[in-house]
Amino acid sequence: MGSASDMPIMEDACRILNDFKIPFEVNALSAHRTPDAVAEFARNAHSKGIKVIIAGAGGAAHLPGVIAAFTALPVIGVPIKASISIDGWDSILSILQMPGGIPVATVALNGARNAGILAAQIIGTGEPEIFKRVSSFKTELASKVVSANAELAKVKFEYRTNGK
Repeated sequence: MGSASDMPIMEDACRILNDFKIPFEVNALSAHRTPDAVAEFARNAHSKGIKVIIAGAGGAAHLPGVIAAFTALPVIGVPIKASISIDGWDSILSILQMPGGIPVATVALNGARNAGILAAQIIGTGEPEIFKRVSSFKTELASKVVSANAELAKVKFEYRTNGK
């Protein structure tokens, strides 16, 4: 993440990875204040066994793109609505509008949870146990919607056409 102040958002990705039993690192790296550390991290990530990088940043949000410039690993960008942000649009567009050849998968504003899920799905393509955990997670999501509809069916209104 661009700074430790991003942790309340990025913690959602950490929870998901932890739930899927995927080992992960947490680092504060600034594309502007510590560019050498960012380059070193990105260049060495693959040799450390890292398979996907989730990079969250607010404001100008250059971190995901800079990391992507230094590695062939997939990078998932999480735009963060920061205190200096223009309603988060600066972060979204900075991550989303990458030049050709340097892709960054981009999730919703403050969407670290989805970034964690996407990372797990990517890793799961080569690791059957992770794939099974992600598949179970998706099945649970579907069953929650079915359960919610069963509860909603109990809510009665005179002119309601479904739920009778």
